[in-house]
Amino acid sequence: MLIGILQTGLAPEALAPQMGDYPDMFARLLDGQGFTFQTYRVIEGQFPADIKACDGWLITGSRHGVYEDHPFIPPLEQFIRDCFAGTVPMVGVCFGHQIIAQAMGGKVERFDGGWAIGATDYDFGGETLVLNAWHRDQITRVPNGAKVIATNDFCTNAALLYPGHALTVQAHPEFRPEFVDGLMKTRGKGLVPDDVMAAAAARLEDDLADRTIARQIATFFKNPNSQASPGA
Repeated sequence: MLIGILQTGLAPEALAPQMGDYPDMFARLLDGQGFTFQTYRVIEGQFPADIKACDGWLITGSRHGVYEDHPFIPPLEQFIRDCFAGTVPMVGVCFGHQIIAQAMGGKVERFDGGWAIGATDYDFGGETLVLNAWHRDQITRVPNGAKVIATNDFCTNAALLYPGHALTVQAHPEFRPEFVDGLMKTRGKGLVPDDVMAAAAARLEDDLADRTIARQIATFFKNPNSQASPGA
């Protein structure tokens, strides 16, 4: 099964040589699930010729806000709507989670409560899963037809299921602890409050549920109408 990775951001230059860029991280996350990958740098204007060019699409994270004025955002939103109309499955992570919601009529805003970074607890239908986070923006209005499947006190709409169309998560299951540590040392300083980074640093060795989410993503791509639980 060919998955097209729609790359909307770039890993920091200081970290990419050792840890890879975002498409590399997703290839590692989904290794062994029967997928091959093709990357399109939509952030640089490189878009697929057709929604059927791949069997499914994965939209990465980005340092940009989905509500900002960047040339790649309007065509990406249209591509998303075309995929929904053509029933081509999509997965969105962080920025991807937010841009799918915005494209389908939801709202994304800068969150007054500040940042979530590092190992974070999420309630997936009564099951607590720990995933790495790195965000300040949040979905504040869920699109019609989307179901909230994960939440916590900080992020109400932490994961959404659009049955038959898309699965999206605010967290970063593709981020390993060493990458979060690197982000704190590169992008975090002067941007994320020191106490938030200290709390994240204290949880760098927490066990993560990245493999659980990888299985959920794989299940969704292979059967978009599946209502499988995160642990399935």
